[in-house]
Amino acid sequence: MTERMLVAGVGNVFLGDDGFGVEVVRRLAGVPLPEWVRIADYGVRGLHLAYDLAGLDHELTILVDATVRGDEAGTVHVVELDTSITATPCLDAHGMQPDVVLNLLAWLGCPPRRMVLVGCEPAVLDHRMGLSPAVERAVGTAAGAVVDIVTNHGR
Repeated sequence: MTERMLVAGVGNVFLGDDGFGVEVVRRLAGVPLPEWVRIADYGVRGLHLAYDLAGLDHELTILVDATVRGDEAGTVHVVELDTSITATPCLDAHGMQPDVVLNLLAWLGCPPRRMVLVGCEPAVLDHRMGLSPAVERAVGTAAGAVVDIVTNHGR
């Protein structure tokens, strides 16, 4: 069967809670999902993610990342991203902000069909390894949100 969905964990594990997306996809690696779903740890390889997305026509891409929205640390958000961005990309091979990836895809002429962000409000973005307790507790919630999205896809 063809790959139809990509779940991409992004973030820098050396910046505390920025490693949230990486930890969520690690957790998802042990969850049985349909064969048309690919789980991948992109870490800080934004350019790699953009080129993978440009080369494949997924029905849905789920980005999992720490995201600052001004809520309490550990709050999980599920946000449908606007894939019609047309700005010129600010190229940063290590930058993983969803807008940078979407800009690069638009610039390449390959905007994704649909993209959802499963994000978590970080508590600590300092140079350190490991998630804060609030964000560590949110990993299971975010993994569950991804499984729900996969399960309900196409319904």
